[in-house]
Amino acid sequence: MKSSEIRSKWLQFFASKGHKIEPSASLVPHNDPSLLWINAGMAPLKAYFDGRVKPDNPRLTNSQKCIRTNDIENVGKTRRHHTFFEMLGNFSIGDYFKEDAITWAWEFLTSPEWIGFDPERLSVTVYPEDEEAYKLWNEKIGLPAERIVKLEENFWDIGEGPCGPCTEIFYDRGDAYGDLSDPECYTGGENERFLEVWNVVFSQFNHNKDGSFTPLPSKNIDTGAGLERFASILQDVNSNFDTDLFQPIITKTAQIAGVKYGTSEEVDVALKVIADHVRTVAFAVADGVLPSNEGRGYVIRRLLRRAVRYGKVLGLSKPFMYELVETVGEIMGSYYTDIVTKREFIEKVIHTEEERFHETLSDGLAILAQISADAKAEGRTVLTGAETFKLYDTYGFPLDLSEDFALEHGMTVDREGFEAAMEEQRERARAAGHKGASMAIQGGVLSDYTTKTEFIGYNELDVTTKILAIVVDDTFKDVLSAGETGQVILETTPFYAESGGQVSDQGTITSELGSAKVEGMFKAPHGQHVHQVTMTSGELRVDTEVTAQVNRELRGSIVKNHTATHLLHKALKETLGEHVNQAGSLVDPQRLRFDFSHLGSISTEELTEIEHRVNEQIWNALDVIIEHKPIDEAKAMGAMALFGEKYGDVVRVVQVGGYSLELCGGCHVSNTSEIGLFKLVSESGIGSGVRRIEAVTGRGAYQYMDGQLETLKQSAALLKSNVNDVPKRIEALYQQLKDLGRENESLQSKLSVIEAGELTSQVVNVGNTKLLAAQVQANSMEALRSLADELKVKLPDAVLVLGATAEDKVNFVVAVPGEEVKRGIHAGKLVKEVAAVCGGGGGGRPDMAQAGGKDASKLADALKLAEQWISSQN
Repeated sequence: MKSSEIRSKWLQFFASKGHKIEPSASLVPHNDPSLLWINAGMAPLKAYFDGRVKPDNPRLTNSQKCIRTNDIENVGKTRRHHTFFEMLGNFSIGDYFKEDAITWAWEFLTSPEWIGFDPERLSVTVYPEDEEAYKLWNEKIGLPAERIVKLEENFWDIGEGPCGPCTEIFYDRGDAYGDLSDPECYTGGENERFLEVWNVVFSQFNHNKDGSFTPLPSKNIDTGAGLERFASILQDVNSNFDTDLFQPIITKTAQIAGVKYGTSEEVDVALKVIADHVRTVAFAVADGVLPSNEGRGYVIRRLLRRAVRYGKVLGLSKPFMYELVETVGEIMGSYYTDIVTKREFIEKVIHTEEERFHETLSDGLAILAQISADAKAEGRTVLTGAETFKLYDTYGFPLDLSEDFALEHGMTVDREGFEAAMEEQRERARAAGHKGASMAIQGGVLSDYTTKTEFIGYNELDVTTKILAIVVDDTFKDVLSAGETGQVILETTPFYAESGGQVSDQGTITSELGSAKVEGMFKAPHGQHVHQVTMTSGELRVDTEVTAQVNRELRGSIVKNHTATHLLHKALKETLGEHVNQAGSLVDPQRLRFDFSHLGSISTEELTEIEHRVNEQIWNALDVIIEHKPIDEAKAMGAMALFGEKYGDVVRVVQVGGYSLELCGGCHVSNTSEIGLFKLVSESGIGSGVRRIEAVTGRGAYQYMDGQLETLKQSAALLKSNVNDVPKRIEALYQQLKDLGRENESLQSKLSVIEAGELTSQVVNVGNTKLLAAQVQANSMEALRSLADELKVKLPDAVLVLGATAEDKVNFVVAVPGEEVKRGIHAGKLVKEVAAVCGGGGGGRPDMAQAGGKDASKLADALKLAEQWISSQN
């Protein structure tokens, strides 16, 4: 059975049991700072499990792409370790529980219509105290007692919060995978024969602060099954890497390298690592993560470089991984369409990073040469674990290359120290591992509040309505009195709750009894719009009539900025390329902020073009048409989905003329002419491969441009010019400054020659070494180096230690003749000691070095130390 068929059967089966199929979420967690990656099937559903949001259907199923990198060193060396994998899941949010979960699991696994496993090959583990699960397996399913193993570790608990027992289902792969005489060869033991295929967690208790356990009012089911494991069994292959999920990638890599899979362990490991890592990198890039030196980008860079290093094992010395992206798409593209539609962009990112890493390897050799030279100067013949691990971790330089280099230079590497540093990193990774996917504590009065409300704020900004509920400090109240703050729920509301980057509306709620200021909005677990208010006078009471009024001026500015972000998104794609995708946004009354994926910088000409394209659509006075359509129909129309948003079966489609088409739940102008004007304020990089544009519209754009014009007028006045002649006047002043600079450099050079002649008389003998340690006049490090060059000509056999003050700081330059270097005088070490006296530091080569200091008052003491240091070396 093909992996795509297994995935499809899973989703079809649970859909037949009333489950809603949840699409695989982005690998980048949305509004969840506790996770670096989506690392489990339930991770994108946490808001349902912890009660923040109530799903339309409490039965959910998915096939979720996941990334875990805490055991990266095992990838390729075991049958089942991966950095990227798919987790099949079915979930119940307070609906069905143990009986249905166990019954359906057995039906799916054993029915010929679905998976068709031989029932005799299945066994399970249960928590010893979970008699209910044991009886279900034994009495209802009919599993004999000897195939139901009780294990203490079958209890899912990470501390305070929901927890409960779990049951795991195992498939017996037969004698070829383990001998039953082995004491570990049993269901749940450490062996290859009994393969876990499914874990069902029964979340039924709350772990309290005092360590006690109480039953949860709402019990949940959270399951996880590995697609790769299913495939390995159903395709009857030795490991996950031998399934149709990996073999085409391995075959393609082997063809590129001219090697054959299955001929040697070293080659096989390299091919497996490459196949695993290219899947991870390709999917991460498709979700907007680009290689960088921090966070997710660092993980991707490390995986890509690790794969390239294994490519060297296969004899590959040129970029090759980008060629595998098409194969990944052929395997996975039927379900994960982004991997196909974004193929060119993914290939470009990977190819660029591969080329950069090949350059890094060259740079690493240079750094390694310096480390080795420093070690020899210190009398060491061993490169420390910390040194080689930094090369590996920061620059991606392989340990084996460090060892080869060391051997060639008569040295060794402290491999134990390297492994210790590696283990420290692994521990840090494990600490941030998959337990982040835990459920939070259930609770909050709004989680049980189900009375429906209506939002009418797309078309109405004033409404007469009724107060349904008042909440103060998580307690329902009948009255909200003057000076109090709390939450108010209205029967109908015109107030928009912050979502999709658009900030909440503000305004007032008033009645005959009092008035409140609406300062913000949020959505309750069941979707009601909740008003965060502060009473300004009188009181508000439940069941009384009120007038809810949105601040029209603020809403007007917000909708201008929101529609402008849609125009900007399209203009960016037109100007920079279809690879541009939204990575975040903020739409408030003052400005709009738009983050997007893009490699490299954006030229001034491109920014001008982007701004012009947006304004052109404003001047074209395009109508904004908003409709509700089935999601498949909307996507077929070409509608863009916005970053991080979840969509239902019917979606809101915002069409701006024939120019922009997006799925969006926000508020917009009715015609682009209402925006008035669009003006870019700034553009910058906020991370590797992510750019940010800030802009203003309407009144904000006018105020911004008026301020710029006022600055120009002030500049013209200072230049004693009119506005039109400012550029010419600045150009003339710039040329004048250049001429003065050249003249100053000429005079400084002449002074250096004169000063150098005067300094020759200050040379002293320290043992067998000639030394000139002097304070000189030099207003920059460049001028100080120039003076040192003059003195080296006049005093070719003297050690030079020159210091000069620049404002309150000090610059030092040290020059050491070749003969003195041979005798052990090292410029870098000397300048470091001298600068330390002035509270600074620096270093450099044995013959030339420079440094800086913070305390100019200690300059004379520093120069005296130079003589003492030279004396100690003689």
